Amino acid sequence: MNLIWTAPSIGIISLICAGYYAFRVKVMPTGNKRMQEIASFIHQGAMAFLGREYRVIGIFAAVLFLVLCFTPGLGWKVGVSFLMGALLSVLAGFIGMQVATKANVRTAEAAQESGLKESLRCAFSGGAVMGLCVVGLGIFGLSVCYLIFRQPEIVTGFGLGASSMALFGRVGGGIYTKAADVGADLVGKVEAGIPEDDPRNPAVIADNVGDNVGDVAGMGADLYESYVGSIISAMTLGALTTGFSGINAVLFPLYLAAAGIVSSIIGTFFVKVTKTGSPQKALDMGTYIASILAIILSYFLSVTVLGSYYPFIAIASGLLIGIIIGKVTEYYTSDRYKPVKHIAEQAETGAGTVIISGLAVGMRSTAIPIIVICIGIYASYWALERTGIGNGLYGIAISAVGMLSTAGMTIAVDAYGPIADNAGGIAEMSDLPRDVRKITDSLDSVGNTTAAIGKGFAIGSAALTALALFASYAQTVHLNGINILDPNVIIGLLIGAMLPYYFSALTMESVGTAAFKMIEEVRRQFKEHPQIMMGREIPDYKRCVDISTTAALKEMLIPGLMAVIVPLAVGLILGANALGGLLAGGVTTGVLVAIQMANSGGAWDNAKKYIESGHFGGKGSAAHNAAVIGDTVGDPYKDTSGPSINILIKLMTIVAVVFAPLFM
Repeated sequence: MNLIWTAPSIGIISLICAGYYAFRVKVMPTGNKRMQEIASFIHQGAMAFLGREYRVIGIFAAVLFLVLCFTPGLGWKVGVSFLMGALLSVLAGFIGMQVATKANVRTAEAAQESGLKESLRCAFSGGAVMGLCVVGLGIFGLSVCYLIFRQPEIVTGFGLGASSMALFGRVGGGIYTKAADVGADLVGKVEAGIPEDDPRNPAVIADNVGDNVGDVAGMGADLYESYVGSIISAMTLGALTTGFSGINAVLFPLYLAAAGIVSSIIGTFFVKVTKTGSPQKALDMGTYIASILAIILSYFLSVTVLGSYYPFIAIASGLLIGIIIGKVTEYYTSDRYKPVKHIAEQAETGAGTVIISGLAVGMRSTAIPIIVICIGIYASYWALERTGIGNGLYGIAISAVGMLSTAGMTIAVDAYGPIADNAGGIAEMSDLPRDVRKITDSLDSVGNTTAAIGKGFAIGSAALTALALFASYAQTVHLNGINILDPNVIIGLLIGAMLPYYFSALTMESVGTAAFKMIEEVRRQFKEHPQIMMGREIPDYKRCVDISTTAALKEMLIPGLMAVIVPLAVGLILGANALGGLLAGGVTTGVLVAIQMANSGGAWDNAKKYIESGHFGGKGSAAHNAAVIGDTVGDPYKDTSGPSINILIKLMTIVAVVFAPLFM
């Protein structure tokens, strides 16, 4: 068999394994009638949102497809590639959501009937479906696209499709989930004094739906886009690298990604826990196994495909960057460490000091990741450039592929979190025994940490992927350097540096607008239907779900369009050099703002949970109320604006790469 067919074949194997995990979830028991009813509300709400969201972004995709087809220098091939990338991204999100919303109730039932071991097995199996679908569809679609057109510059359209869907998915999902979360917390917890996930809260179903649309579908689309973007940039630069024979440098990123999928599949089988074991250690074991196997296979590929071990240095650098950033993120966002405990302690003096300390933690957390990324960039560049073997920028590109090679495992661990969170909500709303909620809470606590690590991983990969795509743009438009004394470049640089801030402002305000409507609705139901608080009347859950859905779809349009229109406008009006400045400015501030927002938000969230576990007065105390306010600020930080910036900087860069012929 020709080696070129290896990548799409591995993609199919990944999808078969995803099917196996989906079947493993399906055959598990679904609990009593009340549990099934609540789960059906969550499932229907999530799928209804996806359906409406896909109809909206389908119009955008159709318009952009026509633009690509009729733009000089691009044509129908780039348009078809774009559609493939968009459709497969949508398909990955749809499958992941279907299984995740089926796994939540089964996880709760497994906790009740079998304990920790089976509940972890169910939640992780649901997450594994998302992870293996993302990488399987990504590598299969890219490989087929390349096999059809045989031109890396055509395949860039695939990345544009993935990025477009990712931005709308992340922004729309983020606005949805945080509007519901903020409304449920401020009225339910603070004003009404009822617990989280209390069935009397009208926004509770919308909140649980939001966990899925934001942290499963949105997160999956985010890393799908990073995954294919890193491979595309490496393939594009590989075509310009003369140090390796034939098309090996072009195909090598596909082989490397295929090896990472094999490693991830094997790693998923090592996620096991005993009845009294640690879920965190079980998930870590799977991640470590996948990473070790990926390192071994990447060395073998470097030597056999490229004929040198130097590319392996670049790949290993990427993997290490991902691991280190994950650990740094864990330190700043986990309640086991000093930063989060310090925020919780500050809650005793009020919400103001909670906000101040949370902002400080997020800002301080940018230092080590940036230094690690810089070291990784230098090592990756040196590995190929200084040795005279190839293009140093190609080294940075395959470093990004190396970091994302085990994305299947990373996404599986990340998607596990919202499934465990939903399981806890279902247990609470179904009045299951306290020991069931204790198990789901232990799973959810680990899920908060894995979600924070996943966000850190996504930010690190965004930095390397955007840099690699920027290098592809520079090569395409023959940009050998950027003169920062050129006024057009300075203008582009400043506009690019401003965009992540303005984009964040738009998405934060969108959450605030949607949350305001949600708060008004919850207050209205409590006021007009006093029997709800007595447990004698069921709240109107569907109304809250509809408020979040409508607000999210309306508010996501302007930020999404801005990411496409601004780089095109700067390139067409001010030229290729100015657009290069815009990309440099956007990547520089975007990475920093994304890290700060994600880690501040994660730290506020876990500081609240640390107090809820019994510290500093526990639930209902003044410190708890202050921490809830901090968490409310952190919600759009960590789940809407911060993660969306990753996609913003990559989408702007891929737009520049695809439309480069217009700027030359």
